Amino acid sequence: MLCTSTRYLLYQKNLNVIAAISGSIDLAKRFSTLTKLSPKSTPLSFKPITPISGYPATSFSSNLSCASRSEHSMASQSHSGSVHDFTVKDAKGNDVDLSIYKGKVLLIVNVASQCGLTNSNYTELSQLYQKYKDQGLEILAFPCNQFGAQEPGSNEEIVEFACTRFKAEYPIFNKVDVNGDNAAPIYKYLKSSKGGLFGDGIKWNFSKFLVDKEGKVVDRYAPTTSPLSIEDVKKLLGVA
Repeated sequence: MLCTSTRYLLYQKNLNVIAAISGSIDLAKRFSTLTKLSPKSTPLSFKPITPISGYPATSFSSNLSCASRSEHSMASQSHSGSVHDFTVKDAKGNDVDLSIYKGKVLLIVNVASQCGLTNSNYTELSQLYQKYKDQGLEILAFPCNQFGAQEPGSNEEIVEFACTRFKAEYPIFNKVDVNGDNAAPIYKYLKSSKGGLFGDGIKWNFSKFLVDKEGKVVDRYAPTTSPLSIEDVKKLLGVA
């Protein structure tokens, strides 16, 4: 272990290097003031963050590593093109040109059948659709098995589950990846248009994107956001 005098000499040498590089003795003095900490100073400690209800603890904590990028991704960004430029597969494997939804307000959701958020989200999505479908709302559901493997069934099983148990009348598309190299192009566009709290990636089942009549992403909502609480749906539809 270095003695106190040796550490002090090394410390002063570092200050001289800083001053030489910057060309400013004042900068070195300010650095010296800021760095005079006692060797016995107690290190900072942090309390564990409690995960948001509906997220697994491991998933939530791992998302914190993205926090350093959130300043860039949280800002609304301007992108060319729109949702209407994409073609996706329906549950039977047929191509669906999303330009058929021009003039419609869209709520795009990645769904799962075995999630703790399944009942509340599927129930409210059906209620929201019934309430506003005649005013121009469409809900586009994309099954995804990337979060806890909670959507393991076939497309046919997924559609039967949603339509039988929750009376879903909105379209349910082919199962897709929403993150990673194999993410569906539509989801790459959605994420680049509107980042999330801890980065662009989708964090869990039932993340929601609201799209206006021109196909532009207006906002993004967390998995725990109640579909019925999204007030901007009414604003975009122009209803009271």
